[in-house]
Amino acid sequence: MTWFLYLLECRNGSIYTGIAVDVHARYNAHVSGKGARYTRSNPPRRLLAVLEYPDRSAASKAEYAMKRLSAAQKRGLCLQRDALWSVSLAEHIARLSTD
Repeated sequence: MTWFLYLLECRNGSIYTGIAVDVHARYNAHVSGKGARYTRSNPPRRLLAVLEYPDRSAASKAEYAMKRLSAAQKRGLCLQRDALWSVSLAEHIARLSTD
């Protein structure tokens, strides 16, 4: 089953990272206050990015790696996302983590 990693920009400027099978439904849950505890206190402003993975395990590994990045690095990934499709996201995140 396909899983997705998604990034939300919250009203306080932070970036929330999560995984879901149905990003649209999960986003609506966050907006309505029925999502994660963090987004209940920091409601999302917009969806920044969605990346597709073949299964939950791969999405969870990507989520773990993404959560290790700073907000600035996550914003940079969102700006570069068209270029990322030709590079393994995991490899790109690993390079950012060592900088």
